[in-house]
Amino acid sequence: MRHVKSRLLRPLTRPVTYTRWVHLWIAVVVIGLWMFIDTSRLYVPVVLVALAGLVPWVRQVEGVQARLLLLPNKAGGEDAVIVAAPSASWADRWRTVLWLEVRLVLGCSVALLTGQLPMTSVDLVVLAAGGSVDESIFLGSLPGGHWWYALLSPLPLVVLMAVVVGAGELITRVAKRLLGPSAAERLTALEERTERLLERNRIARELHDSIGHALTVAVVQAGAARAANSAEFTDRALAAIEDTSRAALEDLERVLLVLRESGRSPGPGPTLAEADRLLESARASGAKVDADVSGQLERIAGPVSREGYRILQESLTNVLRHSGPVPVQVRIAVLAGRLELDVTSPLDAAGPPPGDGNGLRGIRERAALLGGEAHAGPHEGEWWVYVRLPLDGLR
Repeated sequence: MRHVKSRLLRPLTRPVTYTRWVHLWIAVVVIGLWMFIDTSRLYVPVVLVALAGLVPWVRQVEGVQARLLLLPNKAGGEDAVIVAAPSASWADRWRTVLWLEVRLVLGCSVALLTGQLPMTSVDLVVLAAGGSVDESIFLGSLPGGHWWYALLSPLPLVVLMAVVVGAGELITRVAKRLLGPSAAERLTALEERTERLLERNRIARELHDSIGHALTVAVVQAGAARAANSAEFTDRALAAIEDTSRAALEDLERVLLVLRESGRSPGPGPTLAEADRLLESARASGAKVDADVSGQLERIAGPVSREGYRILQESLTNVLRHSGPVPVQVRIAVLAGRLELDVTSPLDAAGPPPGDGNGLRGIRERAALLGGEAHAGPHEGEWWVYVRLPLDGLR
């Protein structure tokens, strides 16, 4: 019983119940202003409200007001159930017209009941005391003098509270339906969200590949320097760590510019024309890299060249991380209409296969976004990464 009572009284303790009540009352202002002009033709405000709904910016005004008063705890953005934007089509205009008419009728009804129901409670008390009242909307010409009328006096107030809560819920549902996003707006919001997710995934791949490569080189170089116990080798290792870390910092700064939305152009990332930097970094880490490069890498279109660089970087990072300084065969070939990239290294059966995780998935995602393909796995006793990317054109 206590639980049921709590559920019934809970709406009366919520501030939104009363902000919705205010929202309904605001609609009565139109009728109230017109009654100062002419009380006989009340259909005129209805027509004026309908015409106002055809004005595009009225939808924006109504959306802002509905958000503030009907759903004050809901944030805007692409997930907003009520749109605060001008009408973009005739369908939006007609929905706004219907919304204004529903709000006007429901608001006037609630305003009438808000004024009459408390008066009905007072009339019941007066009648119970033996007095008389003018003809009431709800009581008519009920005779007085019955004491039990006083017991019924709270009932109109209970009805009023039920009307306020029910009308608030109803107008909120109507607002979500008529002021909610149209199909075109939903599609636009979905496209924007997809673009943001793609951008976040791209940034995550950039950080994974660049920072992961730098840390892997640093770990391998530090371990090799400790094992070599040679001052000359240690100097070379520190130089390699410095170069790789500096490149990673440049990549990190470029990504942070995008995240901060600073307005400055982040600039292009490294391309395959700088592949020598990756190969030398791997060699400095102890790997015996044998590279076969054919074709003019500097003429590859920017997006393909940048993604190819990241794919090569991730492939070399996987080799260093999982197999250490081992012989690596790298082939980069610019052929007719496509770019081919192979990275082959010994398959260490004692450890996890190279690229077993986010790195391999990132390589496949990069290739798929460019309409290419990527394969990785054991091949004739070695770990083999093969990527083919289409070349839409050379620069």
